[in-house]
Amino acid sequence: MTDPTFGTGPVAAGWLARDETVISPSYTRSYPFVMARGMGSEVWDVDGRRYIDLTAGIAVTATGHCHPRVVRAVQEQAARFLHMSGTDFYYPEQIRLGERLAALAPMDGPARVFFANSGAEAIEAALKLARWVTRRPRTLAFLRAFHGRTMGAISLGASRPVHSQGFSPLLPGVTHIPYPYCYRCPFHLEHPACDLFCLRYVENEILGHLVPAEDVAAVFVEPIQGEGGYVVPPPDYLPALRALTERHGMLLVADEVQSGMGRTGRMFACEHWGVRPDIVTVAKGIASGLPLGAIMAPARLMQWPPGAHASTFGGNPLSCAAALVTLDLLDEGLLENATAMGLRLKGRLEAMAASHRCIGDIRGLGLMVGVELVRDRETREPAVELRNAVVAEAFRRGLLLLGCGTSVVRFMPALNIPAELLDEGMAIFAEALAAVE
Repeated sequence: MTDPTFGTGPVAAGWLARDETVISPSYTRSYPFVMARGMGSEVWDVDGRRYIDLTAGIAVTATGHCHPRVVRAVQEQAARFLHMSGTDFYYPEQIRLGERLAALAPMDGPARVFFANSGAEAIEAALKLARWVTRRPRTLAFLRAFHGRTMGAISLGASRPVHSQGFSPLLPGVTHIPYPYCYRCPFHLEHPACDLFCLRYVENEILGHLVPAEDVAAVFVEPIQGEGGYVVPPPDYLPALRALTERHGMLLVADEVQSGMGRTGRMFACEHWGVRPDIVTVAKGIASGLPLGAIMAPARLMQWPPGAHASTFGGNPLSCAAALVTLDLLDEGLLENATAMGLRLKGRLEAMAASHRCIGDIRGLGLMVGVELVRDRETREPAVELRNAVVAEAFRRGLLLLGCGTSVVRFMPALNIPAELLDEGMAIFAEALAAVE
């Protein structure tokens, strides 16, 4: 494989050397891109080289880099005031955003909103609220799930061992259950007809023999798994999971941190299946790049007393200003563009699959699309090295991509990406795939 610093200019090389001396080595960097500026779905590094960005800062810059309306809203808010903690005081920006999110919340009855700074913080808030509401001590979460890297979040997650290695003991009372990963179903040989055996296994075996259902506060689920491989469940799975939680008095928490805020062509991914969770967590794309997370829950559930949970910076006025404009832009055509460009993206990948047998599976909704690379289509052996090489080669050719799962390349561009830039990016991906296959 080519030297991973190939294509790095002298200015970027200098920044990499400085980074190595002061920045935590726990960060995950796939290739040496050092950003200088961005506009829409194009970015430039510190040496002036242009790239097409199909990562959107890990599904964060939903409206593209430096959308002029978002920038203007942040500048205007910064000129008024930068901070006045919403934990102890009031300001219109936070209240207005709360009203907008409460109106959008995919749940029954009036909703309330709690603001945090990130997806992991939103997960922690959801976990605390679930325990407070139910007074139950246990939780179900999914294998391959990723919910963040704080202690509660890594306790719920099961994406990679490195996330929890060396940090035990984790939060007790979490039991992991199989996610409906149909391409790699562990039950397929014994139950080829499916019939949602993975969910029946949870009810009959996990709840029947291991975890008392009446002890479970909540089930945490990503409607589409993100870091686990951009895995889309079969159409009847989430409705059946919702029915299971209702039978046993458990709350259903939908982690929409990566899949929410228009990423899949709907405001929330759970809406594709008509599922109405008890708690929804959002972050990433909500504020077009500014740090913001939130949970939404019915008002009848979010009744915890003052001091039970709070955040000094959560719902910062700059982030709220950016989020309000982001919601306006989503309403003005970004959801439709995500749907249309997602279909275009999958069409290009499906065309590539005819000539590249390393493409094992193509899946996703809207602009949350994954392509799983394999060494052999019959055995479905993951092609980990090939995936990593393709991502690196794409970078060398001027395209930013990221992996997820074991051997998946994920595509998560800005929701307003134009067709011509998407096509240019996919052409580079095809070239990279051909070069290293």
